[in-house]
Amino acid sequence: MRIALGIEYDGQPYCGWQYQDHSPSVQAVVEKALSVVADEPVRVVCAGRTDTGVHAAEQVVHFDTRVERSEKAWVLGSNTNLPASVRVLWAQPVSEEFHARFSARRRSYRYVIFNRHIKSALLAGRTTFEYRPLDIARMQCAANLLLGEHDFSSYRAVACQAKSPIRTLYRLDVTRNKDLVLLDVEANAFLHHMVRNLAGVLMNIGAGEAAPQWAAEILEKRDRRLGGVTAPAAGLYLMQIDYPAQFELPQLPPSFAVW
Repeated sequence: MRIALGIEYDGQPYCGWQYQDHSPSVQAVVEKALSVVADEPVRVVCAGRTDTGVHAAEQVVHFDTRVERSEKAWVLGSNTNLPASVRVLWAQPVSEEFHARFSARRRSYRYVIFNRHIKSALLAGRTTFEYRPLDIARMQCAANLLLGEHDFSSYRAVACQAKSPIRTLYRLDVTRNKDLVLLDVEANAFLHHMVRNLAGVLMNIGAGEAAPQWAAEILEKRDRRLGGVTAPAAGLYLMQIDYPAQFELPQLPPSFAVW
């Protein structure tokens, strides 16, 4: 039997999603909790690996198991055995054709910037602090230049292992909610550090240190060494994974609607 799960987590205590020998990972605590419920070892496959300190409003995973449990048992049983920073939101049986990574059509991220001259005592680790006043109109103008299918070599990490740098950016919206500046990004897939590199460039443009056209100029160079700075991980959230309707997976709104 193949089971799909929706998972929410605070990335601060973890080295990222993927299992590591030297540090706690989200994958490790999820597999440990599921193995208790299944009473057998469980290994999961995720829709997209997140880095150290990156959060998820809804990561999607799948796993195969020989045991039968109700959907409620997978959810409540897993949460009983998970740390408070990780929660299973839903569980659903799926066909063997479903694959958390390869069946995904689009992925959405949100980057949250706390924009005032004094840091927040409450949002540390959950937002990226930027003291420079940001002009979201300039940022949106730059963002519009990046939409569509492009070679995003200049916006990926030097160590990125993706075979192709070609990605299609469907949406890059910049909005403000009082002291919060939100970047909502949707693409068919993302390269390593791609959203954080986009955020770093847009923040410099919003602060008036470069013209909006700079975002396109970086794109055209296809060389990460000539790009802008990589923004911190703290403000990055994996928001949603889009799958074909045939799989009938739940489409839950993010739990932190205020953002």
